[in-house]
Amino acid sequence: VQLVESGGGSMQAGGSLRLSCAASGNTDSLKCVGWFRQAPGKEREGVGTIYLGSSKPYYVDSVKGRFTISQDNAKNMLNLQMTSLKPEDTAMYYCAAAFSGFGCFGEEFKKERFGFWGHGTQVTVS
Repeated sequence: VQLVESGGGSMQAGGSLRLSCAASGNTDSLKCVGWFRQAPGKEREGVGTIYLGSSKPYYVDSVKGRFTISQDNAKNMLNLQMTSLKPEDTAMYYCAAAFSGFGCFGEEFKKERFGFWGHGTQVTVS
């Protein structure tokens, strides 16, 4: 499975950005896809996930109500709409995918649960 992110950039606080992740390869076997982010000097942290086939994404508290994950199955795309951006949202954003749905929710939403990663796209909020 190959993942390629796009859509990052610089934005003023309060603005919006939309990230996209294009998936290719053995995508039919994927169960869980999601977004992570990593700020300089910090651990990679989860942003949100969606269990494929479900219409209900999972979000971490820090982005709940501001970020929205959506999927376009026809195009094998995963999107992250980010609104009301804050300077603390500044990070490299990564798309991730897994053949298991185990890491798709709650306490199990950890980077170790995902075996496929994109190279990331930078988001800078000032």
